Amino acid sequence: MIDFLQDSYEWLLALHIISVISWMAGMFYLPRLFVYHCQVEKGSETSELFKVMERKLMRVIINPAMVASWIFGLGLAFGMDRWSEPWFHLKFVLVLLMSGFHGFLARWRKQFERDENSHTEGFYRKMNEVPTVLMILIVFLVIMRPF
Repeated sequence: MIDFLQDSYEWLLALHIISVISWMAGMFYLPRLFVYHCQVEKGSETSELFKVMERKLMRVIINPAMVASWIFGLGLAFGMDRWSEPWFHLKFVLVLLMSGFHGFLARWRKQFERDENSHTEGFYRKMNEVPTVLMILIVFLVIMRPF
């Protein structure tokens, strides 16, 4: 299996990058939708449209992209035996945090779906920065491998 992963490195890397880009695009967009959703009246036609947009973004793009990112990323990690490298440990923790944030987005989306959102648009504006900061740290770790 390790030989297959090593022989497929370029394919795994390309698919990992594509899936991460898709995951991040959704993670950047969904909190922005929440900001706008906060500005409309619950039960309005616009609110119902936001619910559809948020649900489809999560189910069609964000969830599958996260799963693909994990599958291809783990394939790369096992194929290249990154588990002993200290920078990789920190990257792995940051990706776990990103996945946890994904979980929060899913929870907040369900609250909007039930018209039970309790957060302000300011809250979602701040939360919109979380995936950006995590992504920057992860990219620097992967490229620089500082330790």
